[in-house]
Amino acid sequence: MAIPRIYVETSVISYLTSRPSRDLVIAARQETTREWWELRNQAFQPLISNLVLQELAAGDPDAALARVRICRTVDRLAIEPAAKQLAAKLIETHAVPATEEEDALHIALATIAQVEYIATWNFAHMVSPAAKYRLQKHIEQLGFASPLLATPEELLETLP
Repeated sequence: MAIPRIYVETSVISYLTSRPSRDLVIAARQETTREWWELRNQAFQPLISNLVLQELAAGDPDAALARVRICRTVDRLAIEPAAKQLAAKLIETHAVPATEEEDALHIALATIAQVEYIATWNFAHMVSPAAKYRLQKHIEQLGFASPLLATPEELLETLP
């Protein structure tokens, strides 16, 4: 059986590399992300895209360097025209807000590549129960299999 592929969205890398937060919820997510990152290769083949790298490179130069550096050994998905078209459809059908073009493209990239999972901490547009339901419904209505959207915390439960 092939190892499932997982698209690692930008927020996961940001939590992984950011300075420890004083906010208890964020600090817990940071620790969970580090734990999952260390174990990820046991259960998943991680993937990113040039969009992830572009987002990680923004902001404070030292922090950006740390974020990009951690991705150097992770395979990348190409941004194909089909993914851009699906992203536009996700926005057009209100599966993703029109203001969140990058989120739509992350989801579309993983969907077109038939990746089994998307790892993200983006509750607003990807992993809240309502967002998961809406995205799965729209992706399937558009004729695609929907990747499972999950937080690193949920993904830790799948590890052996």
